[in-house]
Amino acid sequence: ANRIATGDYDAVIISYENFKAIPLSENTMASFYQEQIDELQAAIDQRSDSTVVLLEGAVVAFANFYRWETGGVCAIGNVMVAPAARGRGVARYLIEQMLDTAFTRHQACEVQVSCFNPNVAGLLLYPQLGFLPCSVEARAGKGGERLALIHFRLASPACR
Repeated sequence: ANRIATGDYDAVIISYENFKAIPLSENTMASFYQEQIDELQAAIDQRSDSTVVLLEGAVVAFANFYRWETGGVCAIGNVMVAPAARGRGVARYLIEQMLDTAFTRHQACEVQVSCFNPNVAGLLLYPQLGFLPCSVEARAGKGGERLALIHFRLASPACR
């Protein structure tokens, strides 16, 4: 804390909620939000079927395909659910919509999704929806901690 007070620091990491409480000029906030929008737009432009879930008029979940092949494989990515919407069936609904899109629009024979080991809710949800774990990949987290990325797949009944 003393290093922060004296300005002797390399970086300060704070939650988004605390960040919002810092008094900043409108121009600084507009620039920050525009940067966030630009990053999201760049990700959307490289992906397919970006999908949101609205709850009481607010966007509470998002996912898309980072791989989509007609008659082949669709891979779901960027699955995000707002903390306030968790435990309300939003993730299940979102993944069911992505599955419907993969199997109907893209006639996919397989859908893939991956989940990091700290995401227990995701690890429990995907098998409930019929996904089977198929491989595990070692990864490093932002702090260098060891993580496991569990890959799941679900075959289309039409292709079996």
